[in-house]
Amino acid sequence: MATDLTFKALVRAVELKEKTLARNAESVKKAADNITEHADDTARDADALGAKSVDRDSISECQELSKIIRGVSDAAIHYAVKGADTAKAAKAAGDQARTTHAGFQEAFDRSTVTGLENVSRDWLEQE
Repeated sequence: MATDLTFKALVRAVELKEKTLARNAESVKKAADNITEHADDTARDADALGAKSVDRDSISECQELSKIIRGVSDAAIHYAVKGADTAKAAKAAGDQARTTHAGFQEAFDRSTVTGLENVSRDWLEQE
């Protein structure tokens, strides 16, 4: 039987994954916001070029670039939202696991019986 896999180790691993997912989702959101700023800057540059009577092709290229950057930003924001949803789902799964199985760990910790890692789940439920 795998004695390295304990409830406490599993809880620590799940909590670490929860935090990592939340941190990653936040990082992607910040990157998406940064990309949005670049798209806005490029759009302003296109407007400034138009005000200075720059040729239409240059203005058009700048506007097109702004649209492309905005598309990248929108995709990154969508990805960040999905990452945040995944982080929330991981937290909910972790909360459920702690709620459902914490009693087993408490019974295990209270018991004075040796070799409990080999005891069946049914025994712990009765305890």
